[in-house]
Amino acid sequence: MALSWRSWLANEGVKHLCLLVWLSLNVLLFWKTFLLYNQGPEYYYIHQMLGLGLCLSRASASVLNLNCSLILLPMCRTVLAYLRGSQKVPSRRTRRLLDKSKTLHITCGITICIFSGVHVAAHLVNALNFSVNYSEHFLALNAARYQNEVGGLFPGLTGVCMVVVLFLMVTASTYAIRVSNYDIFWYTHNLFFVFYMLLLLHVSGGLLKYQTNLDTHPPGCISLNRTPSQNMSIADYVSEHFHGSLPGGFSKLEDHYQKTLVKICLEEPKFQAHFPQTWIWISGPLCLYCAERLYRCIRSNKPVTIISVINHPSDVMELRMIKENFKARPGQYIILHCPSVSALENHPFTLTMCPTETKATFGVHFKVVGDWTERFRDLLLPPSSQDSEILPFIQSRNYPKLYIDGPFGSPFEESLNYEVSLCVAGGIGVTPFASILNTLLDDWKPYKLRRLYFIWVCRDIQSFQWFADLLYVLHNKFWQENRPDFVNIQLYLSQTDGIQKIIGEKYHTLNSRLFIGRPRWKLLFDEIAKCNRGKTVGVFCCGPSSISKTLHNLSNRNNSYGTKFEYNKESFS
Repeated sequence: MALSWRSWLANEGVKHLCLLVWLSLNVLLFWKTFLLYNQGPEYYYIHQMLGLGLCLSRASASVLNLNCSLILLPMCRTVLAYLRGSQKVPSRRTRRLLDKSKTLHITCGITICIFSGVHVAAHLVNALNFSVNYSEHFLALNAARYQNEVGGLFPGLTGVCMVVVLFLMVTASTYAIRVSNYDIFWYTHNLFFVFYMLLLLHVSGGLLKYQTNLDTHPPGCISLNRTPSQNMSIADYVSEHFHGSLPGGFSKLEDHYQKTLVKICLEEPKFQAHFPQTWIWISGPLCLYCAERLYRCIRSNKPVTIISVINHPSDVMELRMIKENFKARPGQYIILHCPSVSALENHPFTLTMCPTETKATFGVHFKVVGDWTERFRDLLLPPSSQDSEILPFIQSRNYPKLYIDGPFGSPFEESLNYEVSLCVAGGIGVTPFASILNTLLDDWKPYKLRRLYFIWVCRDIQSFQWFADLLYVLHNKFWQENRPDFVNIQLYLSQTDGIQKIIGEKYHTLNSRLFIGRPRWKLLFDEIAKCNRGKTVGVFCCGPSSISKTLHNLSNRNNSYGTKFEYNKESFS
């Protein structure tokens, strides 16, 4: 089937437009700064000393300033959650753009790495030119104290430290390290505080200087107290002052101005160090981020009350809690912090149950994988009965102190804002949709959603028991309300040696919707498009990248029914 440009614009158009704006800003800043230092009269003397290295170092610094400020904005999670839930952003397309915050963060990070390399290489050339082209006439320009000395040790030292910190952060951010050892990623990524402190110190060195008295001392003019002759070519003048050790680009200057005479000036050039521009770029985003972190710290300083812990099959734990004045929307997530497990480490978990007006309980499900979740499980469950459900009102337990931060927004909040939604889960990826199903169970009428296709793919039959009761009750609710087509449940068992069923007589309805193998995605999309002609279907996926990529491609394809699919996702990475 042909690619639908309408679907492509809905799914990718806004993202690519923002990418184009970001790219244009970077190119404009780089080129404008390069021309300023290459042709600006106030940088005439420093350019003659440093040459191309000056232009590249300053142009790359402008790009770094922009991206070091932008990279903080996607991490202001509370601000993003507020914008998503408020009426300030009424457009669904604009709200969906907030889902690309992680992409912006990664893109800015890669750009910082690339232009840091350019910046370092350019300053290595500058250090060499500062040493070789030492000026005895313009001592204020020199970074070195004498010729062949390497100057600028403080900016160089802070620069090296920043490169080391950046290398650690980037290396630990790779997919392999995040998956194999999340602790390393978490600890190294918090070095960004050190990076920004070093950055603010780095720009305070005042190494590069510009001329301040252009009116009384035009660049290249001759001072009377230094040269008796009133007529001297620019080439002879600059050659005398810089001992002939100039960048190759000056030969063009000599050809152009070989017959031009330099005016006499009566005042020596005055030079002044630049006011650091980095402060202007990053002060706003950095203050916003620090203010948000302070707000989050104050908001999360009171521990929650754990009311029950349930051990589900396939190493999945369910944790139910209450906290005063805690409010959340379906599809949001929280960050758990247990000091008894780790003093600094914390992890995000999607809410599978949200508080409502009638009940304050909220909960999460998490799969026991890795050191943190294993230690957390051992603290929650007694060693003697790890395979049984803990009934808190019958068996008293001293649970560890647990703090939560959030809630924060996610793409799945939009699932209730479509008339038709397709929710696809892979394994434990069902957790974002559990809170949505619970919300529909409480009251579906306030929301726009009128038809939900729920597809859940698991490897083993026991995994379906995590939310079997919820699916069973929800299915019966809509049948009793004479709305059998409101929720279309399809369960797929991808790996099995034979026919299996969910254990329990009451799950007969779910067993009738249990299929062996994997979904035939193209046929599924065709069926949904046929049943919802001319409508917009929200596609939501939380699962492996292979499923996500397939759904993404199918959402962008055309169909003969006029149905438009808008793709949303959350991945395990």
